[in-house]
Amino acid sequence: MAKVSVAPYLIRAYHQWMEDSGLTPHILVDCSKAGVIVPSPYIQQGKIVLNIASEATSALLINNETVSFKARFDGKSQTISVPTNAILTIYAGENGEGMFFEVDAQNTEQSDEKKPNLTLLD
Repeated sequence: MAKVSVAPYLIRAYHQWMEDSGLTPHILVDCSKAGVIVPSPYIQQGKIVLNIASEATSALLINNETVSFKARFDGKSQTISVPTNAILTIYAGENGEGMFFEVDAQNTEQSDEKKPNLTLLD
C-alpha cells in the first residue's frame, strides 16, 4: 500500500479552523517544485505567499494532490495550482499561527538510508 501524506489533511483542517475562527489562511509555496502554477512576478526568492481565504479565492479545491483556485492579481483573474508537496507552511495572517511541513519526505527517507550502521561495543 502506498504511503499517503498527512499534509493535505492538515492543510484542510487548518484552513477550516482558520476560517471558522475569522482568521485569514495563507500558504507559503516553494516555487521550485514541479507543477507549481502561480503568477511569476510575485515570486520572491523562489517562494510565494498566497491568501487562500474563501473571500480571496473562487473555486478553491484542496485535495490530496493539489491546492487550486482562481484569484485576482493586479485585477486579472488567474488560475493557481500548487502541488501539496510544494506547500512549506499554512498560517494565519493575523497571528502567524499554523504549521510547517517537511520540506521533502523523499530526501529525508534517502538520508536515513545513508546513515552508517553503528554497533555499541562494551
